[in-house]
Amino acid sequence: MALTSEATTVWTGDLKSGSGTVTLDSSKTAEFPVTWQARSAGTPDTTNPEELLGAAHAACFSMALANGLSAGGHTPDNIQTTAAVTFEAGVGVVGSHLLVSAKVPGLTEDEFAVYAEDAKANCPISKALAGIPITIEAELA
Repeated sequence: MALTSEATTVWTGDLKSGSGTVTLDSSKTAEFPVTWQARSAGTPDTTNPEELLGAAHAACFSMALANGLSAGGHTPDNIQTTAAVTFEAGVGVVGSHLLVSAKVPGLTEDEFAVYAEDAKANCPISKALAGIPITIEAELA
């Protein structure tokens, strides 16, 4: 069964001085202000498309890793993933870096690395980002 998730952005004004609001329609859980300045200069208190993409990548990766570990008989106590998505003006999104720390009883670092690489390669958001480099640093807590 396919599930479609929706988000809506309403933008006012031109690119550089305008602003918008992103609403997570499907979950009705959040509304975020978005501006070009947040994207090009890292202005605080507003988000940008790359931060939202990073949130999606971090969540998807964590879910894929939890699934892979559990299927292998290693239920994780916790997984923390940060996805750092890099945007370059005039070029676009140029990479996503996953920083992962997990507590998984009974697993060695080498075994964990295999699961982490598999999740990186196979989570649906990683697959959607196939046109950019995806790097990873993964360690057991």
